[in-house]
Amino acid sequence: MTGSTILMVDDEAEIIKLMSIYFKNEGFKLLQASNGLEALEILRSHPVDLIVLDLMMPQMDGLEACMKIRESNHIPIIILSAKSQDIDKISGLSIGADDYVTKPFNPLELIARVKSQLRRMNLCSSIPANVNEIYIDNIVINIASHTVTVDQREIKLTPREFALLRMLAVNRGTVLSMDRIYEEVWNEPFMDSKNSVMVHIRKLREKIEPNPREPRIIKTVWGIGYKIEAI
Repeated sequence: MTGSTILMVDDEAEIIKLMSIYFKNEGFKLLQASNGLEALEILRSHPVDLIVLDLMMPQMDGLEACMKIRESNHIPIIILSAKSQDIDKISGLSIGADDYVTKPFNPLELIARVKSQLRRMNLCSSIPANVNEIYIDNIVINIASHTVTVDQREIKLTPREFALLRMLAVNRGTVLSMDRIYEEVWNEPFMDSKNSVMVHIRKLREKIEPNPREPRIIKTVWGIGYKIEAI
């Protein structure tokens, strides 16, 4: 984790200046961009382990940048925004972000969120390839390569969507409560975070289910949580 490269995209120079101190103290390398276009250009030429992405920026805002990045990249994305309404958070998570931090924020909290995302990525990549394939019906989940195929066609998942699917798959036949899902996948205490879990379940179903409105793989157990049937 130490030495990981963070790309921070924000048009507020003071925020980047402040966070550069915190990231440096934690041993991270920091790349900077002031808008989405600059961020995309940096991604073409520099390896990046995680992106902190502001929403309100000139030229290309964070939402558009996030969608562009997700077209070809699974890098963890943490959205940083002054928009604090639930609908704003849901919008950010729906387009592929892995976490959402509202401004004003505690720099130490943001550092903790960054570390949480990097730990999850490192955990997934550290499992040997010869023991990590999970088969569910027409779905193949490969933990080491962080890939999912449906009918032999690769499906692009965000790191959090992948972690969610992996958790459900490993616990096939077991109903997982929303609070357990949130605490394991988000790696933080569950505090009325049902919307976050529901949004990610919906996006996951849209990507792997033949008919997301009538899910066959990920089942809802009303009043409790979700499960994948034992096959």
